[in-house]
Amino acid sequence: MKRRSPFLAAVLVAALGASACSTVSRLNPFDNDDDKPTETASEGQRISIIPADQRLEPAEALKGVDFLLPTPVQMEAWPVPGGNLEQAVGAVDAAANLSVAWRRSFGQGTKRGRYVTAPPVAADGKVFVMDAEGRVAAVDARSGSTLWRTGTNPGDNKRDKLAFGGGMAYADGKLYVASGYREVLQMDARTGAIGWRTRTSESIHGAPTVAGGRVFAIALDNTLLTFDAATGAASWTYQALSESARILSASSPAVSGDTVVAAFGSGELVALRASNGNDLWNEALSRASRTSALSEIRDIPGRPAIYQGDVFAVSHSGVFAATDLRTGQARWSLPVVGVTAPWPAGDVVYVVSKNGEVICAARETGQIYWIRPLNEGFKAKKKGGVFGIGGQRTTRPIWSGPLLAGDRLLIVGQTGELVALNAKTGEIMKRLDMKGASYLSPIAMGDTVYVVTQEADLIAIR
Repeated sequence: MKRRSPFLAAVLVAALGASACSTVSRLNPFDNDDDKPTETASEGQRISIIPADQRLEPAEALKGVDFLLPTPVQMEAWPVPGGNLEQAVGAVDAAANLSVAWRRSFGQGTKRGRYVTAPPVAADGKVFVMDAEGRVAAVDARSGSTLWRTGTNPGDNKRDKLAFGGGMAYADGKLYVASGYREVLQMDARTGAIGWRTRTSESIHGAPTVAGGRVFAIALDNTLLTFDAATGAASWTYQALSESARILSASSPAVSGDTVVAAFGSGELVALRASNGNDLWNEALSRASRTSALSEIRDIPGRPAIYQGDVFAVSHSGVFAATDLRTGQARWSLPVVGVTAPWPAGDVVYVVSKNGEVICAARETGQIYWIRPLNEGFKAKKKGGVFGIGGQRTTRPIWSGPLLAGDRLLIVGQTGELVALNAKTGEIMKRLDMKGASYLSPIAMGDTVYVVTQEADLIAIR
């Protein structure tokens, strides 16, 4: 096992193991406001890569300048949360009419400490989803009918009774499932039958990635775990710096050739040899001089995306950066607080900030073409309390995505809407009422876009 600061890692892993579920639920970014006090992550030795006075605004030199977007293609499958192993698919040809074809319930929604956090994946005419209790279901992609349902709760651990999180990845007719119940499983994608299941020492809140006969998954203690895809046997591991506090969302590794890029709750973005775990480079996406306790959480909850030789990632502590995949050198960075994955495509890269701004930046330079605030006009209100004292303040809606479908950027949100933006200008083209909040980015297969809501509904949009 490769370790950084073994003593620190061991101490913090123990702390996480004792209080993982309660810590993460308290730090759910979907329920907290940036100004609310909460637990802070351990300090560690990190250097800010963004000047404290850097401002986020469109570049004067790019006003009125056009840029290239890739030709949309229909996806035959969406095997991992980002669409392919590099977690960057360019543009999809789907949802031409932006109308709801059907919606189906697939299990238990978010309720009482359980959360719908697993992004859907799709292959072989099926969409695979996971509800708040860890049950995995296969849904017919055209009709929405449930084909099979399999639970992941082993039922033998009272400590994990309220476990949540995890995710899925598809490869070669098998579905690989990471579980908040401290397991990684292989299922038959056709029947849901479990092939193997391997216990882990910590919960896994993010989806796995399957490449080259290996399963890659990041555990709650900031360990990158690998398993043999055929047998479930544990292989090499990598221990990043651990943190005593992180947020609910979790990342999935991206793979390009023999390089795997993983993002951790410590704010570390790490590139490793996929074959043996040898580290290639390590970059900390952290920003100094922050005033909010919540902003001190350095987690990178969104997936890193590999595109045209660069890695794009955004951290909760306020760094959105492009890094050279081969050398690990930072190419540019912007002060963006984010909890979802960036979307590189053509000449640009899109990212949705935690406060609801959709940002379009030049992929090569980081200069900003446009910014579209989706929460414009929102005013925080207090619910409960007496004479304005006490009570709970409403927070800005959280938005997730984007997905580039043709020339439209699709973003889903806590408001229950899907918003379509003009990908070139950022102008709002359409709002679609989904009748259910969504914190998970949309996916596409064939001519259809699929969205999972917190009520555990799967919505097909064509």
